[in-house]
Amino acid sequence: MLSSPLIIQIPPSMQMTDEQFFEFCQINRDLQIERDKFGHISIMPPTGSETGNRNFNVALQLGVWSEKDGTGLCFDSSAGFTLSTGAERSPDASWIKSERWNSLTPQQQQRFAPICPDFVVELRSPSDNLQPLKDKMTEYMQEPGVQLGLLIDRKNRQLYIYRPQQPLQCLDNPDTVSCDPELPGFVLNMTKIW
Repeated sequence: MLSSPLIIQIPPSMQMTDEQFFEFCQINRDLQIERDKFGHISIMPPTGSETGNRNFNVALQLGVWSEKDGTGLCFDSSAGFTLSTGAERSPDASWIKSERWNSLTPQQQQRFAPICPDFVVELRSPSDNLQPLKDKMTEYMQEPGVQLGLLIDRKNRQLYIYRPQQPLQCLDNPDTVSCDPELPGFVLNMTKIW
């Protein structure tokens, strides 16, 4: 059975700087690690093979669209981003407009870039509780630059669509989901994800 993330609470006097946290992640590169705005560290277990395949299908579809569109860059689940709150997050798939990415220095691009992607996707694993993922999506939507987020709940076959300053949408078992107008022409085919 797959297990839930391990949450480590660090006393305020022992909080890591961004540089120390990056180094911590580098020496533990086989672990997927995130840090919330309170400095709590989450260590996620590897996903099961089925979830890994579904996540690959999301990233593949996004990547194919991005190559044709040519206006931005895609990132997989191993890319970390530092949000304005100080949280370091790694969405399962994401996309950033080129002009936003190019505004960062090369040093910023090589670390956990201090930017929230324009588009973020989180895919619920069988071991994930839904509420922490919803909280993470709400956190993304409060960030400058983010335009669209998708939370895919395979367990309940629901797809949540997040847009800043707009009501949350929930679709039951959709075959596809359009990401217009934020990602013009990108339609996520859900048949290989469910």
